[in-house]
Amino acid sequence: MASKKIDRLSFDATLEELETIVHQLEQGSLPLEEALKQFEQGIHLVRAGQQKLEQAEQKIQILLTQADGGEQAVPFQPEQGA
Repeated sequence: MASKKIDRLSFDATLEELETIVHQLEQGSLPLEEALKQFEQGIHLVRAGQQKLEQAEQKIQILLTQADGGEQAVPFQPEQGA
């Protein structure tokens, strides 16, 4: 999968692709060259996922900006049992 294709994937699709690669690598049945290609692809997916998360964080910060230009810090509170 080309880097441009990775950039177009949604966050969820990026995560699914990464999970597939991790599963394949954990199997240990890939030849070394193929395992290296999959590992490299995984690195690209991780970076793309991190970028998508950073973009989402920036959007959230913009949405939380108050009318007077100050920012309202709201701590993340994950749901219990999730």
